Amino acid sequence: MTVDLFAGIPVRDYHAAAAWYEQLLGTPPAFLPNDVEAVWELADHRFVYIEVRPEHAGHALHTVFVDDFDARLAGIAERGLEPAERETYANGVRKAIYRDPDGNEIGFGGGPA
Repeated sequence: MTVDLFAGIPVRDYHAAAAWYEQLLGTPPAFLPNDVEAVWELADHRFVYIEVRPEHAGHALHTVFVDDFDARLAGIAERGLEPAERETYANGVRKAIYRDPDGNEIGFGGGPA
C-alpha cells in the first residue's frame, strides 16, 4: 500500500513563506497547484506545503525524522538559517526546531550523534 502524506502549513505572506521554505529545504517547490500554495516533496509520497490562510498562520507543528541529521542541519546553516531551539532527549534522539516568519514550527529529528 502506498500512502501519500501532505502536511499543510498555513501562512500569511505567500512570497515570504515560499522564500523561507526554499531556504530551509534547499530546493524550489516541486509544484505550484495554484497561486496560494507551494508544495515540496521531502521523500517519495511525502510532501509539505504552504497555503495562504492568514487566520490560521503560525499554528503548524511538524517534525521530520531524517537519517542525515548533522548533514541536514549543516546544509540549512549554509543557506543562512539556524535552529531556534535544539533538544536532546534521554534516549539520545536529537531535534532542531526552526520557525518560519509566521512562527510555524518545523523540526528535524535524528538519532544519537
